[in-house]
Amino acid sequence: MRSVRQFRVAIFLIAIFLSALSLAQSSGQTVRHHKVAETESPASPELTKAESAIEKKDYSTAEPLLKQIVEASPKNYLAWFDLGFIYNTQGDTQQSIDAYRKSVEAKPDVFESNLNLGLMLAKAGQPDSEKYLLAATALKPTAHIEEGQARAWMSLGHVMETSNPAGAIDAYQKASALQPKDPEPLLSAGVLLEKQNQLGEAERSYKAALALAPDSGDAMTALANLYMRSKRFPEAQDVLRKLVVLHPDDSAAQMQLGRILAASGQKDEAIAQLEAASKRRPQDLDLHRDLAQLYLDAGKTPEAEAEYQTLVAAQPNDAQLHFALGQTMLKQRKFPEAQQEFVKVITIKPDYGEAYGELAVTANEAKNYPMVIKALDARAKLLPEIPVGYFLRATAYDHLRDAKNASANYHKFLEVADGKFPDQEWQAKHRLIAIEPKK
Repeated sequence: MRSVRQFRVAIFLIAIFLSALSLAQSSGQTVRHHKVAETESPASPELTKAESAIEKKDYSTAEPLLKQIVEASPKNYLAWFDLGFIYNTQGDTQQSIDAYRKSVEAKPDVFESNLNLGLMLAKAGQPDSEKYLLAATALKPTAHIEEGQARAWMSLGHVMETSNPAGAIDAYQKASALQPKDPEPLLSAGVLLEKQNQLGEAERSYKAALALAPDSGDAMTALANLYMRSKRFPEAQDVLRKLVVLHPDDSAAQMQLGRILAASGQKDEAIAQLEAASKRRPQDLDLHRDLAQLYLDAGKTPEAEAEYQTLVAAQPNDAQLHFALGQTMLKQRKFPEAQQEFVKVITIKPDYGEAYGELAVTANEAKNYPMVIKALDARAKLLPEIPVGYFLRATAYDHLRDAKNASANYHKFLEVADGKFPDQEWQAKHRLIAIEPKK
């Protein structure tokens, strides 16, 4: 059994606290024991027995023994410390805080007591956590000195991020100086520097972290995000390519790389990345929207239609999705199906002007000329008239043998066509000859 002159530092508390603050997982370590100087108060049989029980995780035996000790010796900081540890393992945050606080009051110059009290206070959201974490940074751990001090600075940095960003950055940099081979302080500093719009400093911090851990997905992701934020897309693309090679299961990286490739016009490779990501994120509707649009842009309309069918099934009241699905069907000349989708669009969103235009085109292909006219008239109430609208309306009236309205719309079309629609202009001129009375 370990001597009762050793400290039990609840390092796992750090993992609990820091994970809540989105720290790297390297903080989570097993419980450590730090030897106390030989000049400390001698061990009692009760404390020896209690610590032996704690070693075996027999807290029901240890707790009453420790309570007896502190009742008889209220200044026994070792017993209070062990009680703080036990209460934390039982999920009793407030009792753990109270015990650690009494341990610190009994002996204020112990690193481990101040650190654990600060962590528990931070976990409980209490403002004086900073006081004890700051005190810990000025004290000497009983073992693993630089590692312990670095952990104290890291914990302090996370507590200070909102209230004192500059102080937090300084704390991370002090932690990095103590643990120069650990990328975590550099990453934490980089994140906060980026939030403070110190992008050059953040980039240097991320790169330094990456130099220490060349396969770090966190460092690569942070650097890629910074490049994207700075619109340095080629550099972001390079980092993301390395990331997906080193971490082929990282769907977030595949998704980001796919989006950057799509933005740069590399559609086939973008599709490959987004397809890989979508297999791992089947419920990510935004990702599937991106993939569907990319299929549509690349001319892969059957694939686009399949994606949009899945999306509208998940979000049946999304007018934009029905609109996109209708466009994929229109491109495949599935006119009745496309018409049905555009009708759904305007049912969901009656002021969707573009949908009336697409409905008119689809109805024209389906030879539903009354609907062409009705759709174009509705569109005209929401959006400015366009040359094609006049032409479609004219041909619809022409098919319905309404020469007067057909003639009026052919003339309006010719007035605004301006030579940009030569085939339709030729047709309009010849139809006017055919349907207008001879002078």
